[in-house]
Amino acid sequence: MCGIVGYLGKEEAKDIVLNGLFKLEYRGYDSAGISLYNNKDKRFELFKDQGRVAHLESLAKTAGASNLAIGHTRWATHGKVNQINAHPHESRSKRFVVVHNGVIENYKSLRRDFLNGMTLDSETDTEVIVQMIDTFAQNMSAKAAIQKTLGLLKGSYALLILDNKHPDRLVAAKNKSPLLLGKSDNGFIVASDLVALAKYSQNFAPLDDYSVAVIEGNQVRFFNKDHAPQEVIFEPMDFDDDLAEMGPYPHFMLKEIMEQPLVVRTIINKYFEDERLVMKPEILAAMAQSDRVYILAAGTSMHAGFVGKSLFEKMTDMPVEVHIASEFAYHPPTLSKKPFFVLISQSGETADLRACLMHIKSLNHQVITITNVRTSTLAREANHFLEIFAGPEIAVASTKAYTAQLIVLTLLAYAYGKQTFDIRKALSELAHAMESYLTDYETIEMLAKTVLTKRNAFFIGRGVDYYVSLEAALKLKEISYLQAEGFAAGELKHGTIALIEEDTPVFGLISDKRIALNTRSNLDEVRSRGARTVTIAIESLSEDEDAIVLPDVHEYLRPAMMVIPTQLISYYAALQRGCDIDKPRNLAKSVTVE
Repeated sequence: MCGIVGYLGKEEAKDIVLNGLFKLEYRGYDSAGISLYNNKDKRFELFKDQGRVAHLESLAKTAGASNLAIGHTRWATHGKVNQINAHPHESRSKRFVVVHNGVIENYKSLRRDFLNGMTLDSETDTEVIVQMIDTFAQNMSAKAAIQKTLGLLKGSYALLILDNKHPDRLVAAKNKSPLLLGKSDNGFIVASDLVALAKYSQNFAPLDDYSVAVIEGNQVRFFNKDHAPQEVIFEPMDFDDDLAEMGPYPHFMLKEIMEQPLVVRTIINKYFEDERLVMKPEILAAMAQSDRVYILAAGTSMHAGFVGKSLFEKMTDMPVEVHIASEFAYHPPTLSKKPFFVLISQSGETADLRACLMHIKSLNHQVITITNVRTSTLAREANHFLEIFAGPEIAVASTKAYTAQLIVLTLLAYAYGKQTFDIRKALSELAHAMESYLTDYETIEMLAKTVLTKRNAFFIGRGVDYYVSLEAALKLKEISYLQAEGFAAGELKHGTIALIEEDTPVFGLISDKRIALNTRSNLDEVRSRGARTVTIAIESLSEDEDAIVLPDVHEYLRPAMMVIPTQLISYYAALQRGCDIDKPRNLAKSVTVE
């Protein structure tokens, strides 16, 4: 959620910042803005409004040439969605301009203590920051004013700061919220995500918590929380910008659904040497010293965690618990004596998980992060991390990253449990099965049109199919705005069946031979009460009347196969309702505030 891009260099800053903001649209936002230094008029120009970056681009057409600019996409946390609350924010004197990701928890007390009853233009915590810098700068240098302000902030922030007395300077500061610096022969670019850097830089340097980067002219200096100089270490960027393009597809979500066979094959290439699975020995050693695995995650990643729990307990005999990150962070359960933690996050920046990680590290427990972004905060701060290699996932609703998480969890469980079946062969068969199914899915489009005619829908299953049902329901809610719920099929008669009425859509998932007939019996129960049922079954367990039949794959990999038709159901349901599929309302791709 929210995006930041800043540029200082020899090129046209407005174009670079706007292009970066377009790249960050996937993170979710409700307004956008840009501030740039007009080289000719020697002043800052500010353009901002609610709406998309394309609207901002049209507003900024009149801007003069500039070599310095900062931009922002805002996901509202403080104040309404409107032009006034959009970033950037200017100080009262117009000297300083700021963009900010994060939440300042003590902004009300800061306003009371340091702004002397000043009337602010916006409702945001961010304006408090820029007004404080301006107030302090009346009696000290800009550097000291920024340092003093940062020292008073409690909460999370990624900040870019401009000073019209120093139009050749760009200041960046970071705590908890991600911020990365890229460089090229023509200048420096700062952004909250690698995707915004990729076109302009081959290297990047992540800012540490409480650090400040000062870019002046053609050099950059880093300072730590004690204001001491810090070494700037640039890393090569392993990012294919072409993968972040839509290509021939009408939406990123459909593209990413179709890329899932490729993701499985990529994971095979990354985790196997010839036929041998290669898992980091230090991870397996840490697990061997533990007595229980705790999986922490949120949203789609939590659903992958539930499947992971099933896989771990089947393959390793290790007891596993799954916890919602936002609950664990502040209401942790009684832990076992030797816990091992698995944190799952697509972005690696999930704020709830960051809070969990800080608590876990304070207890000196071992933790591994499973993420799609090796440069992320969670990947860098955990004891260990495993990359899922899904490539850029632009649509807000996760599809291929979920599947990649399932596969990497499977590999981890396989490696620790010392299983003997041919996992590489099974994964290759899974990729082939996905590919064959994704060549013919017209049935899904018709089902979405004819079955999803009510305001609500249910997905039911037992065992691991129940976990997939949770993810299926979340996808439908996220992008079509239909009220959808996933239920354990055996629980229907304990209350939920009261919601069934004529033509209520109920999707039943069947991939486990042991309970296939039980789930079919539950489908009969809702059908007899008027529900419109759709069965999604693995071929070996299918019956003639089943609407969706999927190729057989290894039982441990069936969740990755079963989720695909549910993703397509959600896609076509949203398409038929005219929804903004890649950027659903109120949602953000990377949830960087608690």
